[in-house]
Amino acid sequence: MHVTHLSLADFRSYARVEVPLDPGVTAFVGPNGQGKTNLVEAVGYLATLGSHRVSSDAPLVRMGADRAVIRAAVRQGERQQLIELELNPGKANRARINRSSQVKPRDVLGIVRTVLFAPEDLALVKGDPGERRRFLDELITARSPRMAGVRSDYDRVLKQRNTLLKSAALARRHGGRSMDLSTLDVWDQHLARAGAELLAQRLDLIATLQPLADKAYEQLAPGGGPVALDYKPSAPEIVGHAREELYEQLLAALAEARKQEIERGVTLVGPHRDELLLKLGQLPAKGYASHGESWSFALALRLASYDLLRAEGSEPVLVLDDVFAELDARRRERLAELVAPGEQVLVTAAVDDDVPGVLTGVRYSVAEGAVERV
Repeated sequence: MHVTHLSLADFRSYARVEVPLDPGVTAFVGPNGQGKTNLVEAVGYLATLGSHRVSSDAPLVRMGADRAVIRAAVRQGERQQLIELELNPGKANRARINRSSQVKPRDVLGIVRTVLFAPEDLALVKGDPGERRRFLDELITARSPRMAGVRSDYDRVLKQRNTLLKSAALARRHGGRSMDLSTLDVWDQHLARAGAELLAQRLDLIATLQPLADKAYEQLAPGGGPVALDYKPSAPEIVGHAREELYEQLLAALAEARKQEIERGVTLVGPHRDELLLKLGQLPAKGYASHGESWSFALALRLASYDLLRAEGSEPVLVLDDVFAELDARRRERLAELVAPGEQVLVTAAVDDDVPGVLTGVRYSVAEGAVERV
């Protein structure tokens, strides 16, 4: 699978830009702040319905514009599809597939799949647990696009349940009458049902990803491993793997935590509070791994993701956003050698020297809003 053409309108810094794309390596080269990352960010948005740089759509719309449009032609084998996303901050986004307007944005998930390498990846190892949960959930959705709906359901129920708990906590603190919390049982069931599905998918993913991550780390840093991925649920009662088993355990954990949740006004149990522990040898990578080891671990997770998606279906687009400038010479060359055979590899770099020699292919110059093939 590869993108054959990218078209942007009022996206980030671009009023309008058209970029033909070939299979193999394409490098966007130009000074910082000229819009290189904006191009690959748009490709990533098609795959995830989100940006790796910001948490909302508003910054993606060019200043002064009401909306932004990302349009891409995608080829998979002999099949070609045209997908379009219209970003409308404050309103519902819109989507089209092959010019049909009768689709939801979620329907485009799975048409484009990407694996992104970026400087922000260091947060996978050094950042807070939310970064690692996001990594898992985005990869889950790439494997199974229907999980976008499960994640949305979970977030919706969690928000409603937290609103009820917060109201109960405020009433209690201000000496008001106790609230009727009978509906909390219903929200518990909804949360446990969606949570069990999400949790089962995460556990399956980690089991599959573990040997791939260990292999990738050895390729990047021979003799430096092994690495381990260890999932830690938010409650000790949660020890199962089957969905129904996890559902019952989540219900029991919510019941056990209810008194404390009412006191604090927030949901304390569920996948939104779980942690993925990354270990290098016998020690947690966070706090113990060196800067270079942390980079190798983050890159290994991305390479493992790529190997997993490639084994389970069409090969994803590899996006390397200004990542080579962050690496020492050894890791730079090893990473380049590993990704070079990809069906489509998109690279951004400030100068040509930042692109390893093995990544030969098409070059675009990006400067002052213009994207020109060299």
